[in-house]
Amino acid sequence: MSSPMSSGSEAKAPGRSGRWRLIGAGAALLVAVAAGVAWWLWPANDASPRVVAGTVQAVVLPADEVSKAVGSTLNEQTRASEPAPPLPADPPGCSVAVGPATTVVYQGGWTAFVSVAQQDSAASADHTATQTVGRYATADLASEVFGTLADGLKACTAAVRDASGANASRWTYRVDSATDTALTWTATQDHGDGWACYREARLAGSTVLQSAVCQAGDGRPAARALADRMAERAK
Repeated sequence: MSSPMSSGSEAKAPGRSGRWRLIGAGAALLVAVAAGVAWWLWPANDASPRVVAGTVQAVVLPADEVSKAVGSTLNEQTRASEPAPPLPADPPGCSVAVGPATTVVYQGGWTAFVSVAQQDSAASADHTATQTVGRYATADLASEVFGTLADGLKACTAAVRDASGANASRWTYRVDSATDTALTWTATQDHGDGWACYREARLAGSTVLQSAVCQAGDGRPAARALADRMAERAK
């Protein structure tokens, strides 16, 4: 999988223990940069950048609120203004599950996009959180994007990310709940010492938003809290 720091996907584990080095600041981030995606680091001591009401940036929760939900201080932050390119998946039909916040889901036609990833350590993170927001010209277009996400998740129960590279890892996927406007699913890394990413997606009018919390423990409550709060701000 990719990392939360790039496409809202899972992080990759190093060999020992359950600690995780985020790919987003490394490999997945390099992939995004190489593809011309606009990335930049936000200073850790400026957790609340100035935003304008009604913009996608205004949907994103500030770092202190995210940290409180996750239960850990997330002081490393990365932002993207465009979705990352598709991530390698085996089988290829699992590209949505492997990269739910990439261009495989957030297809052309979005009018505004932002993804903010936060973690508690730049080198070896125990907790990560990602917020992704894409806005479209019409509610119908957003609904199509949401449908692509839902259909892609239902079609994949397991996949290998980056099967041709040194960072290859196998993940299993489970859709926990699904409605016309809300999705909940879990991605768990095989032999990952309990590391999993808990995900929520919402369709809010012409906006498709996602939250993801990755940790070696139950991140469902935090992911749900973030998604619900983001949905409120998207109204």
